[in-house]
Amino acid sequence: MRMHSHALLVVLLCSLLAGAGNAEPSPDPTYKDCHPGDKAALLAFKAALGEPYHLSGWTSDSPCCDWNGVTCDHFTGRVVSLAVFQDANITGTIPSALAGLPHLQDLTLRHLPLLSGPIPPAIGKLSNLSSLRISWTAVSGPVPSFLGSLKKLTFLELSFNSLTGAIPASLGTIPNLSGINLSRNRLTGAIPMFLSKSADQVYLWLSHNNLTGPLPAGFAAVNFAHLDLSRNDLTGDASGLFGRGKELQYIDLSRNDFDFDLSGVVLPEQLYFVDVSHNAIHGSIPAQVANLSNLQFFNVSYNKLCGPVPTGGNMARLNLYNFQHNKCLCSAPLPPCKK
Repeated sequence: MRMHSHALLVVLLCSLLAGAGNAEPSPDPTYKDCHPGDKAALLAFKAALGEPYHLSGWTSDSPCCDWNGVTCDHFTGRVVSLAVFQDANITGTIPSALAGLPHLQDLTLRHLPLLSGPIPPAIGKLSNLSSLRISWTAVSGPVPSFLGSLKKLTFLELSFNSLTGAIPASLGTIPNLSGINLSRNRLTGAIPMFLSKSADQVYLWLSHNNLTGPLPAGFAAVNFAHLDLSRNDLTGDASGLFGRGKELQYIDLSRNDFDFDLSGVVLPEQLYFVDVSHNAIHGSIPAQVANLSNLQFFNVSYNKLCGPVPTGGNMARLNLYNFQHNKCLCSAPLPPCKK
């Protein structure tokens, strides 16, 4: 009986091994062609741009997941990323055919100097977008309020364009928006409260616009890591941006009309870049500046500061350029303080 059982086990094992040898290999889950609807939308996008040479590899008989600038989800075949950049020959407006890519998570249109016209409502239908970059183009018109409907957006870059008007307050309804770059446009009006107070680190670039008025009071509670508000016409007290325990590493407030007392400001320990030049800041330079271990750049020139420049530590690497044209700053590298 025992011999019979052993023989039966041998037969079963051989059968299993034979079956395994003849089994079909598992199919590759990686799609080579995207969803037919996505492919049709991409071809319509290409046609609307005048069939540019940069996209000549986009053909109906080739797998669109292999197309230049297109990324598909490996398991569903849906297009999740589209990047078109560095082509001075692409002309026209942003095609509304983008609305046919409902699973798109990342859209980049960058360094396309002849791409013009407004940001189309089709962008507002891409509800899965987490990153939107339209920069270094001739795109004009307002920053559209319908961008506030993109609730999954975490990063928005619309820099180096010709956008005008105010920053829409609707951006403040996007719960996890923690990176915004609207620099180098022609934006006007006050800055609305449009950033998450719960994000671990927030990055904001608004430089080189025509923004006016004071900062939102809520900015004091935002955990900025990188903040550039330079070259606007902003006013009022910006001291709330600083403070002990904040994650702030880079801050540029230069060439505005901020007016606050620098004396009592506590600078975050992480700071490596500080430019508050060309404002109306008064008081004295905090002695703490000399002991910031990461500090690489510090400029308080063209303000209304008084008192001695701190000594020791980081101060040896700074020169007259960093302190010039203040009301009554004194001591090296400036002239000695009067007794």
